[in-house]
Amino acid sequence: MALTVLFVVLAVLLIFGVPIAVALGLASLAYIMIAGLPDVVLIHNMINGIDSFPLLAIPFFILAGHLMNTGGITSRIFAFARAMVGWMNGGLGHVNVGASVIFAGMSGAAVADAGGLGNVEIKAMRDAGYDTDFSVGITAASSTIGPIIPPSLPLVLYGVMASASIGELFIAGLVPGLLMAVSLMIMVTWYARRRNYPKDASFELCRLWHTFKGAFLPLLTPAIIVGGIATGAFTPTEAAVAAATYALILGVVVYRSLTWRHIVRVSMDTIITSGAILMIVASAAVFAWILTANQVAVILGDALLGLTSNKQILLLIMMLIVLAIGLFMETIAAITILVPVLLPIAVSVGIDPVHLGIILIMNLMLGLLTPPVGMVLFVLSEVSGVKFERCVAATMPFLVPLVIVLLALTFWSDLALWLPSLIYR
Repeated sequence: MALTVLFVVLAVLLIFGVPIAVALGLASLAYIMIAGLPDVVLIHNMINGIDSFPLLAIPFFILAGHLMNTGGITSRIFAFARAMVGWMNGGLGHVNVGASVIFAGMSGAAVADAGGLGNVEIKAMRDAGYDTDFSVGITAASSTIGPIIPPSLPLVLYGVMASASIGELFIAGLVPGLLMAVSLMIMVTWYARRRNYPKDASFELCRLWHTFKGAFLPLLTPAIIVGGIATGAFTPTEAAVAAATYALILGVVVYRSLTWRHIVRVSMDTIITSGAILMIVASAAVFAWILTANQVAVILGDALLGLTSNKQILLLIMMLIVLAIGLFMETIAAITILVPVLLPIAVSVGIDPVHLGIILIMNLMLGLLTPPVGMVLFVLSEVSGVKFERCVAATMPFLVPLVIVLLALTFWSDLALWLPSLIYR
């Protein structure tokens, strides 16, 4: 009875547009009251949910991304990507993907990528005569690379929830992120040939060198993060602090593009974003505790294993569940709810937690490109001035290469585990 009330209250609140953190908290509170549990259980589990040292990486990575974006780093990255791949047919489409790959090593979030690079990319593509739908679609799709290539805020949270190595998760995301980029560039090439999109500019070594020099210091950010973690120089949390410190030095000392007013604004934005994320984590922690206490994972696991014991088929079923949840729920909340339920099932059939983490996060990224939630689409609609419905239609074709990569990662775990096995195992 109490568990039924939990799901009914949550569904009703989400239908009426209540923020996910509040909806999860109120639904959990309703369960606790009906089950006759003391009210302190709610607070206790919320505090336990966010009392984690690795979670400190989240606000520092957010701060680093904001500092890079505000400090004029975006334009330097775009210029370098333009010189590097702009000579190909459909040049600015390839530049769009390349810039997202580079920016992914700094922001760790799809929405930050879409908001930071989106305005620059879409304007440049429109000015060059590209269709608006194509410009919006490739910008939306390429932004999903951000949470796969390290540093990744969702991977940090997954690592905490699954008690998995965040360092291994970061390294495991490199190959899948590059596969996503390659698949999108193939899609851009196909569009370029059909629509006769031009090259942006001829390849010039001197231009490449000039833009590389301008972007060199920002390009060191992912090297510092990944290299430091891989060599054991610092933990992922310490890497986040190092990234934020480095971004601050670049903006204040090197480029002198950050004023105190900028720093205060960026700090407040970081506090607001981090607070919202941690509220979701805290509320979802209570919800996940209730599911665990009621052995929902065991019941679901028995049901799935009753259907099949084939690892590949189980993975496919779990990915369909994740996709369905991702359509309606924000990424952070989805991770905190799904991991306690799906991880025990995955481990019981021999699925590596690192492998599960990569495909789960990539699956949830597809939810950012689909209604009704589709946060990336809402951001790009605001940035580009294009209606949300049109953004949805423009993005749909670019889901095809991303789904193909997701299926490849699902059925061939070595694509994700090969690099971590070389470094860590």
